[in-house]
Amino acid sequence: MSDTLSRLEQTIAARRAADPSASYVAKLNAKGLPKIAQKLGEEAVETVIAALSGDKAELVGEAADLLFHLMVLLDNKGVPLAEVLAELDRREGVSGIDEKTARKPD
Repeated sequence: MSDTLSRLEQTIAARRAADPSASYVAKLNAKGLPKIAQKLGEEAVETVIAALSGDKAELVGEAADLLFHLMVLLDNKGVPLAEVLAELDRREGVSGIDEKTARKPD
């Protein structure tokens, strides 16, 4: 795992229970999973808009926000980033079409 992402994951975990007036992560967690999910969705939309605008610096910033909010959501749900990375490793070398077809419907 990237050192940067590993450090971020540790920071998010450490700040989860901090004073919400002093920590954005704690503030999000205090508002609950629906707010965290909403923020992730907003960041995803902003990332798409930045990608379509052609502004690389804006895209980089929005992608960082997206990753951050995804990691806050994963932390809130108790899902270590290592599990997500392991799933990506499992999918490596498998056609995206074949992988999607192999998924069981909900």
